[in-house]
This record gives sequence, C-alpha cells and structure tokens, in this order.
Amino acid sequence: MLSLTKAVVALSCTLGYAVAYSGDITYYTPGLGSCGWTNSESDKVVALSPAQYAEDPDACGKTIQISLGDKTTTAKVVDKCPSCASGSIDVSPTVFQDVAPLTVGRLKIEWDYAS
Repeated sequence: MLSLTKAVVALSCTLGYAVAYSGDITYYTPGLGSCGWTNSESDKVVALSPAQYAEDPDACGKTIQISLGDKTTTAKVVDKCPSCASGSIDVSPTVFQDVAPLTVGRLKIEWDYAS
C-alpha cells in the first residue's frame, strides 16, 4: 500500500505538475527592489523570502505562478522580502487582487516558477 506522500508524488509526476512552495501571500508597495529595478503598485511583481532568494541566485526576472484554489496569477521576481518565512511571498497590490481583495491582507497560497 502506498503512503499518502508516495501517492501525491506519483500523481504529481503523472500530471506533470508539483507544487514547489507554499506559504503566505501578502502585499507591499514596490519601489527599488533587491534586483535593481524600480517598480510600482500596478506592476505584476513579487518579493521572495530570503530562503528562496538565496536558493536561486538567478531568481531576478523569473516568473512565478501563484495559485489559490481555482485562481492563478503570475508575477516577476524583483525583490527580497526580509520578513517573509520560507515559502511566503510579498506581491504588488495588482497581483494580490488577482487572487483576493486587498482587505483580506494575508492568505495561504501555493506557488512555483513558471515554465
């Protein structure tokens, strides 16, 4: 009998999709980010946690796909979120509103680098 973990891994491989990260999503006012670019609240951008930022030295400019239930959106990595726990992200208001109203403030999401 397969364990639940093995079943999830097997299903993920079969479907060709596995969630790489999960954590909180919050929003912030972008400006000059750690990647050296200046962005605004209307840009579809994301700040990664220090753990993910350090994990991938080439993260700047990559696109991630964010999922919350049946809602998905994308954002470009432009910054580091010093207060974010591993797996959590901070996004522009435009990106946050793709998955929930700003009044919610914080939600649990899943995300991965877009292919």
